[in-house]
Amino acid sequence: MTRGAGLFVAGVSVALSVAHLGMTGHMLGHMLAVAVAAPLLAWRGDAGADRGADGGTGQVTPLLIAALELVVVWSWHLPGARDLADRMIAVALVEQAMFLGVGYALWRAAFARPASGVAALLLTSMHMTLLGVLVGLAPRPLYAAMTMHPAPGLDALADQQLGGVVMLVVGGASYCLGGLWMLGGLLRQREVRA
Repeated sequence: MTRGAGLFVAGVSVALSVAHLGMTGHMLGHMLAVAVAAPLLAWRGDAGADRGADGGTGQVTPLLIAALELVVVWSWHLPGARDLADRMIAVALVEQAMFLGVGYALWRAAFARPASGVAALLLTSMHMTLLGVLVGLAPRPLYAAMTMHPAPGLDALADQQLGGVVMLVVGGASYCLGGLWMLGGLLRQREVRA
């Protein structure tokens, strides 16, 4: 059930990211990929349940994937990369695939290794919040290509500001809530063992 929902949301996220609905629509597409589709696709109800608090061995750590996710997200928000993706649909599709892939990898690793997964999700929440604030509070439009087609009813700066708010609220909140939910699970396991 969650896999089907994840695939549906991933499809919607791709459509929004390439639909030229301004920075707001574009950012909503990204956030649906990393904050909704990725955890739905990565979720396995029994992940980590029989392997102890830190999940399986031999996997890449959630913190390492969180660092990779930070590089991917921030790199695609550099003006040159952002403008290239806005001008070429193939680049936009690669961008969205990278967002979904790294989001999936992070959530999957966090579910498999909850102890370090909590830290990885909370750190990701912080950098998503920071990037959302920087985009949202910029005093001028940062992305030249995005100024050509702002979200309906908004000028380019207002569209960028709303896009920053979408990143801040959806991205920041989902990773924060995911990390806190996992922390609650770890604390409940500790109480049961005690």
